[in-house]
This record gives sequence, structure tokens and C-alpha cells, in this order.
Amino acid sequence: MKKIKQSMNINVEYLTRVEGHGNIVVNVKEGRLQECRLDIVESPRFFEGILRGRSIFEAQHITSRICGICACGHSLASIQAAEDALGIAPSAQTVKLRKLLLHMEILDSHILHIYLLAAPDLLGVKSFIPLIETHNKVVRRALRMKKACNDVCGVLVGRHVHPISAIVGGFTKLPKQKDLNAMHNTLTGMRPDMEATIDLISKLKFPEFERDTEYVALVNDGNEYPLLAGDIGSTDGVRMNKREYRKATNEFIVPHSSAKHTKLSRESYAVGALARFNLNYEKLHPNAKETASVLGMKPKCINPYLNTAAQLIESAHCLEDAVAIIEDFQNSGIDYSEEITVGLNEQKKIPVKAGNGVGAVEVPRGILYHNYEIDENGVIVNADCIIPTNQNLNNIERDMHKLVPELLSQNHAKSEEEVTLALEMLVRAYDPCISCSTHMIKVGFVC
Repeated sequence: MKKIKQSMNINVEYLTRVEGHGNIVVNVKEGRLQECRLDIVESPRFFEGILRGRSIFEAQHITSRICGICACGHSLASIQAAEDALGIAPSAQTVKLRKLLLHMEILDSHILHIYLLAAPDLLGVKSFIPLIETHNKVVRRALRMKKACNDVCGVLVGRHVHPISAIVGGFTKLPKQKDLNAMHNTLTGMRPDMEATIDLISKLKFPEFERDTEYVALVNDGNEYPLLAGDIGSTDGVRMNKREYRKATNEFIVPHSSAKHTKLSRESYAVGALARFNLNYEKLHPNAKETASVLGMKPKCINPYLNTAAQLIESAHCLEDAVAIIEDFQNSGIDYSEEITVGLNEQKKIPVKAGNGVGAVEVPRGILYHNYEIDENGVIVNADCIIPTNQNLNNIERDMHKLVPELLSQNHAKSEEEVTLALEMLVRAYDPCISCSTHMIKVGFVC
């Protein structure tokens, strides 16, 4: 470690431009790094407790409320876990529509982070608001792209936030030909905005910082970029079935966080767009690979700030793959006999039995796990949800421990304000959804 030349006390309360509440605490005294933490101070959400005693067919509607950004991702992970527990396999058409829905959510969330949360740092302003005056066309582009994603989600599942029609076994409403045409026009119309976004980000300078770590994402043996299904894989050579997710996450409690930390082969690991890029680059759409070339990125990339750039690469992939899925449906048509028209209490076509199921889905911030144990009546007995952000928290802190001494070394000598901004940008680069990550509580009993 390089010698630190100064003392410093940083305490960022309620970091801005992230979802939820987190504090950055750094204390350097007489050249020694004494404290370096990301405190998660959100209250627990208790969604696992809420699920107990509820029908497995209700789970996706409950868990979609965990997050307003990844509502569809939680719903899809929940449905996958339920189907795994019940021992049923969705049709090829259903899987394809779910992939389209996931593409839209990832694209929507990535655009939100790139433009509204990360771009202000890269453009040297405090928030997205000043950009309305200085970069009005950029702001309009961001909102236009987000609206396009929301419109497509609306067609597929009724609405993006808290989706309605995606359920265990399939969909209660399938898109008509006019819907397919409208979605196709919307997404092909987004291409110029995507090109402009790539051009904008390629001209911005990301901080230079590297720390080698283990990256974890879904992997498969096929040619498809795995988002909806696959095994758990890592850049350290780990490969395991999704049912072994607890061996992959190894959750543990730290005193300064209401969210658990995780680790696998090393002291920490990272999930998210950069992890997926590092593990599955060869399976990206050619347009996404071209985007990576424009941005000067190739695997294995170990600069956490470039997670934002990896999100843009994935955005290009999701857009083009979504267009391809819709065009396939336009050509082959949709089998409307698969539309599920029965209500929740009449869903007798699906046999119910006791079981245990796991869902593992790549949502914008990384692998999301849902695990349900159900009884013979299809009632949830136990539930476990492991969120991408809580998988990243340990890795963020490890990054901070390496970054601070580098910023304060004789070669850099950054001011307190510069170090604070660098730390805030580092946390924001992971695009954390802090509220979703809080799933434990310390209870003290006084007798």
C-alpha cells in the first residue's frame, strides 16, 4: 500500500442518486486508514415473512412490490421459483415473451442509471435537474427512451411497475398482431436514440481505478446471452446449479449494515452488468460488441466505474434482441390458446403439490434469487430472497479500501472533496437498490 500523506474524515449521510439510504464513512488519521465503510441504514422489508401463508399463485404479485424499478424481474424470479416447486415447465412461447419483458426492464433501468444517476457525475453537475437547461436534448432523449420501454411493458404485462398479466404457467393476456406491430415500431424507433447515447457516453471520461475481484453471473453452454435462465458461474471457474445458490452467496452479517454481505471464492464478489459482460461477452449481439469496441472495453474488465459502460453495452444487446423476438412473433404468429383466462381461485389446470423451488434471474443489478418451500396445498411455508445489491455491498467496501489510499497517496494527493466525490461515484456505479437489499434485523430482548 502506498503511503498516505494526510488525515481525513468523510461522513456522507444519505448518499444521493441511489435508491434507498446508505452512508459513506471514511476516517484517515495520521496516514492510517482507520475506518472505511458503506453503512446501510434502511429498515428491513420483511417480504419473506409476508409471503408465508400465502398461495404460491399470489407470490409474483406480492414480490413485484419489493422494487419499483425491478418489479418485472422480481415477478419473473418469483414465477420461476413457483414453477420449479410445482414441477411445471413453461411453453417456448411463454419463455420467449418473458425474455422480451426482461429485456425491456433491463433496458429501462439501465437508461435510468446512465442518464439520471451516473451522467451528472460525468458531466460535472450535482443532479439531473441542471441538465434540463444545459443538455435539454439529452434529457428529452432519456425520457423518450424510458417511455418507450414502459410502453412495451404495458403491452406485455399491463404496466411496468407491479405487472399484472405474467403469472405461473404463462400470461393472462397475449399481445395481438397490432400490439406486435406497435412494439416493433416503438423499439426500431429507439435505435437513433441508442446510437446517440453510445456517442455521448463514448466521449465522457470515467475514473481510472482497478481492483481484481470475482465476477458472478448466470452462464450456459449455448449461444444465448443468459438472463432468464442458466447455471451460476464465476470468473474464478465456479459453476453450479441455481439450487445451490446459498453455497454461491454465503451470506453473513456485518454490524454496520441492515443488509447481509456475501462472498464466494474470494473475500468478495460482484454481480451486475460488468459481471455479465466479463462472463458472457462472446454471446452479446453484434451491435453490443460494436458498442464495447467504441467504448474501448473488453473482458476481463476490472474497473468498477465501467459498470455504467457495461450497462450501455447490455442496452444495445437488449434492444436488438427484443426487436428480433418481436419480428419472430410477427412472422410465426402467437398461439392464443395458451392465454390463461381463469382467475386465481380457479387455476385448477396446474396441479398443486408440496415442493421447493428456486428462481434465478439476471435483473439490472445482477442475479436475483427467489426460493420458496410450499406445502401440499400450494401455501408458502418458507421464503428466501437474495438481492443483487446485497451481493455487491461487500465488494463495494473492498473497492473503497483500495481506492482511498490510492487517492491520498503521494502520487495523487486528492482533496477531501475529490475523495468524497470519487467514493460517491464508486457506489453509484454499482447502481445499488439499497431498499431491496435489507432483509435482516437485529432484535434485542430485555427481560
